[in-house]
Amino acid sequence: MFGRTVLLLALSLVAATVASAQDYPIKPIRFVTSTPGGGGDFVARLIGQTISGPLGQTVVIENVTGAGGSIGVGRVARAAPDGYTLSIGQWETHVLNGATYSLQYDLVKDFKPVALLADTPQWIVAKAALPAKDLNDLIAWMKDNPGKASVATVGSAGSGLVAGSYFQRSTGTRFTFVPYRGGAPAIQDLLAGQVDFMFGQAASTLAHVRAGRLKAYAVLAKTRWTQAPDVPTSDEAGIPGLYTSFWHGLWAPKETPKEVVAKLNAAVRAAFADATVRQRFDSVGQEIPPPERQTPDALAAHQKAEIEKWWPIIRAANIKAE
Repeated sequence: MFGRTVLLLALSLVAATVASAQDYPIKPIRFVTSTPGGGGDFVARLIGQTISGPLGQTVVIENVTGAGGSIGVGRVARAAPDGYTLSIGQWETHVLNGATYSLQYDLVKDFKPVALLADTPQWIVAKAALPAKDLNDLIAWMKDNPGKASVATVGSAGSGLVAGSYFQRSTGTRFTFVPYRGGAPAIQDLLAGQVDFMFGQAASTLAHVRAGRLKAYAVLAKTRWTQAPDVPTSDEAGIPGLYTSFWHGLWAPKETPKEVVAKLNAAVRAAFADATVRQRFDSVGQEIPPPERQTPDALAAHQKAEIEKWWPIIRAANIKAE
């Protein structure tokens, strides 16, 4: 009798979960992302605006700063797996942090991929007053003045530090890393001339480069960036192999029903099919992946490949969050 009661209870819970997933969503959805004003924040807000219509619910953006974005990601890992609390993260939060922080969650096992979102390369961008006319000049100046240059980084062991450490080893230069809690304050100090340069998301500083408020020395990619075709690649500028792409993705807690993930993915794919949405992403240098790479499986595969590439590099360089 007891066993039958337990079985009936279990079946009723399964039925309730299925019904809930089919009715989803019935209340506002929360996107947890990083610092306001950064690339992740822009992606979160634009995706939130465009999928709220098809889903019939408001998408609320929650900016959680600190520890390279790992605090916000952890909040989603511990959230109820009902599709109402989701993580919009990127290369740093869902790849690099796994090798630089002692996380209380697993970046792969504790999340369910929903969709690969937008992508923008990193580039080396400097304050307008820096006298070096190209990257070779910049390297020469740093060699003549070891340790004098200052480089803004987001977090104590984030993407800027990873790229910057690679740069130092490749060029034999030394400079001082200045950590910030987010991309927006780092860019503000760069504009104000408080720091000399940074390795940052190209999309986040594109408007400032176009306006002449900042100067770009190299894009860290195999090919030139369509948004700034005059800026040489890292290979062309003399640092071969330094390729870092700041891609974004959408994740849910690991036990989120597959029906909920499917609805969210469909809403994202519908948004990406809209010409106006594509134009808005393109105008700020964020590239939307092709349709075949907008699936949950594509995000899972991409994250896995990036972990396999970057974790050994980070550990070999002994880069750790302080």
